[in-house]
Amino acid sequence: MPASPLAAGDAASTSSAAGPADDDDRVFLVLHRWWREAQEGAGIDAHGVPYAAAPAGPTSYGMKVLSLLMSDHTAFTLRRADGLAAPQPQQPAQGAAAAKGGLGVAGGSGGARSYALVAADLFGKARAWHLESAKSNGKGSLLTEETSVNIYPIMLRVSVTRGTNALTVKISKKDNSVENFKRATKILAPDSEPVHIWDFSGRTTFILMNEWNRMPQDLRSSDQEMPLEIQFYDMSEPTSNGAVGKKDELALTMGSSVLSNGSIMDMDLDSSSGICKQVGSGLTGLDNLGNTCFMNSSVQCLAHTSKLVDYFLGDYHKEINPHNPLGMKGELAYSFGDLLRKLWTIDRSSFSPRQFKARLARFAPQFSGFNQHDSQELLAFLLDGLHEDLNRVKCKPYSEAKDSDGRPDEEVADEYWGNHLARNDSIIVDTCQGQYKSTLVCPLCKKVSVTFDPFMYLSLPLPSTTMRTMTITVFSTDGITGPSPYTVNVPKSGDTKTLINALSNACSLRDDERLLVAEVYNSSIIRYLEEPSEVISLIRDGDRLVAYRLPKDSEDAPIVVFKNQRMESSLSSFGRKSWKNFGAPLVSSLPGTINGHTIYNLFLQLLVPFRVSKDDIADADQINCKSSAVNGIADMDMGSGAAECASIHNNAGEDAIMTDTAMEFYLNNERFPDQHFKIEMDQVVTPGLRKRLHVIVCWQDDGLKQYNLDSLDSLPEIYKSVLFARRPQETCSLYACLEAFIKEEPLGPEDMWYCPGCKEHRQASKKLDLWRLPEILIIHLKRFSYSRYTKNKLDTFVDFPIHDLDLSKFVRDRSGQLSNHYQLYAVSNHYGSMGGGHYTAYVFHEGEKRWYDFDDRSVERVDKEDSIKTSAAYVLFYRRIQGDSSSLVTETTIESDCTS
Repeated sequence: MPASPLAAGDAASTSSAAGPADDDDRVFLVLHRWWREAQEGAGIDAHGVPYAAAPAGPTSYGMKVLSLLMSDHTAFTLRRADGLAAPQPQQPAQGAAAAKGGLGVAGGSGGARSYALVAADLFGKARAWHLESAKSNGKGSLLTEETSVNIYPIMLRVSVTRGTNALTVKISKKDNSVENFKRATKILAPDSEPVHIWDFSGRTTFILMNEWNRMPQDLRSSDQEMPLEIQFYDMSEPTSNGAVGKKDELALTMGSSVLSNGSIMDMDLDSSSGICKQVGSGLTGLDNLGNTCFMNSSVQCLAHTSKLVDYFLGDYHKEINPHNPLGMKGELAYSFGDLLRKLWTIDRSSFSPRQFKARLARFAPQFSGFNQHDSQELLAFLLDGLHEDLNRVKCKPYSEAKDSDGRPDEEVADEYWGNHLARNDSIIVDTCQGQYKSTLVCPLCKKVSVTFDPFMYLSLPLPSTTMRTMTITVFSTDGITGPSPYTVNVPKSGDTKTLINALSNACSLRDDERLLVAEVYNSSIIRYLEEPSEVISLIRDGDRLVAYRLPKDSEDAPIVVFKNQRMESSLSSFGRKSWKNFGAPLVSSLPGTINGHTIYNLFLQLLVPFRVSKDDIADADQINCKSSAVNGIADMDMGSGAAECASIHNNAGEDAIMTDTAMEFYLNNERFPDQHFKIEMDQVVTPGLRKRLHVIVCWQDDGLKQYNLDSLDSLPEIYKSVLFARRPQETCSLYACLEAFIKEEPLGPEDMWYCPGCKEHRQASKKLDLWRLPEILIIHLKRFSYSRYTKNKLDTFVDFPIHDLDLSKFVRDRSGQLSNHYQLYAVSNHYGSMGGGHYTAYVFHEGEKRWYDFDDRSVERVDKEDSIKTSAAYVLFYRRIQGDSSSLVTETTIESDCTS
């Protein structure tokens, strides 16, 4: 979804008659007659663009009702209507009566409902005029009392159809509360009365022109939805979630903690200390500003971390470090502290984090705009930024890490931890940071290096023993055997090396051969699977893989890749023929000296398995000959057809020999694919830097008759899914993830370690161990996998303990001073796939001793505790259990095995 400034509204407060601030970019929907009355009374000069609404779905009443019942969204079309007559302002008495009807009253002539979209500054002026008018004469305004209205936000999805002046507006239950969805549907959706909307804010013009013109050309053919939040100024109901007064802006000055077990307690008013009586439940949702669910999920988990709540509801300002060059001048801490206070001190159902997001985007541009992001990445940046803003160390001393040199682990660990605390001291370090032991061993000199590093969270892999069925087509390069598909079973979490080993056994690879595996798309090789440690989970079932059998002794020798092309008609070019790729590429190793004759002969050798017999050629030509003769008779022109048939018939008994005119060879520049250079027979050719020569073979029709290349066009997919077939849900315990995390494994070739003994970079083996654990343990489950070409999400169900996560056997520090038992109190969830999806949070409320589901602005109780365990769990938040945990009753069986 393209970024758009249209989704920058938040839930409005109706407490102040002064109107929104000058930098407020919200848009308000009001009765047109209320706006017109204020416009004339206050002399507001603004021009509105009229639109008429029409249903975008079923037109019949019965189908419309059925659609509303079956669908979770409603849609209508706004079309420019310049000839629309604006409704005139009513008399005072009529206005007061009309106000009782709220936004749904008739606002124009002919029974039409008419509204105005106005910017925040204009809305503030109009509201101020109405209030002043009501105070001065007690009448003459549609709005007589500020407390008789309600302001609530509605999130819309707006799309533009190319070449029109119309906008399609969608209202979805997913983006709004059920109550607000019903209100918006009743008010805006065209039904028995037409709906007219005048836009005085300029937002619709912005969507139609500016945003539209900036879209890439290839995206304009389909609707691109843009988020737009508008504030409904409803004069029909008492304020329920809009008028919160100055309570939103209270800066609570507390001399002692007001949080008890995660729940704010009552506070008595004390004029001398500035502490006020305020009750907060912590069950306040966060509005979605447009794909900000990832932020809302992480914030809600942190907002129910009792240590942080205690800290930010206290006098945290004295620890702000504005001069830390690694921090954000304290602005991130101020903004987060203000957001957390409002979540715990306001008494409405939701709050908009618009200011916090703006401040966040200022220091982290990657989170600007309204694209979807990763909740764990946001969490990592936020914790690190808060730490630097609140770092109590003003001048960081220099400390050099010393090698262990065989010293006791306890001594080295304390030394590393002391050096870390000398430079880093904050509430985040006190609460969220632990320490792990890292052991590196050189494979040659056996040098052992031990370091102890801090961590903010643990990123655990998801191990898997589930087998995966994969089909790969193997090509021989000896000119004897044709391509053949092989199906192998490999571990789902395996790597490229595992796949190649299984495939080598399946195709009976000889000791003097090796396999070059590649992915083919659109008759071209798009990548080679040459990295042994690359996980095969990144390969999708719909991909097509090929493997070429090459001599092992030519592992460092250059290869030639032949890509086939032929003339084909194209519908997009009105039947004109052009060169098109076809078939899978063929590969061969190259000798020392390479010229046009070498390339020609190598290609002919690869084509031997595809050669068509002379009888098949004669039969095919006889059929073509008869067809040509029939067409010749029909066209009263038999000369050319008869002559061609006679020639073919006379030569049918001879072996068809490939001629130079049957195909042409062109050298293809790998860096610039559009550049082709014809290869002459005596021309010397040199491979590129990657020792790969890319050659395009342009086939002529007479050459194609001599070979059957159909098998090159029918490569099987990795796995052909069966319709309605359901694969078993893969499950794994959290303890198995921890086992995989501490498992010893070699470093990748791109992550070599500089061995101080060898004085060279070595592919050392690495092992991690937990040494000391923090009070708040954050566990990140690595569901998302990225590579240069693909990305994937693992939907493995991780069975994690809720009441007692026992990490005793994973912690190497045996001092036993702190408990190694943890209790779950929050979960950040991700539903959906890589391309989209939605984030929510499960949070345990200490005050009510029950779980809640935080889904943006919606907060609902969780009936069954076990229901928080889903395959969507992404980030787990645990707090240390103080004291003896042996008496805890747990329902989770500790296992380190994975099942499927």
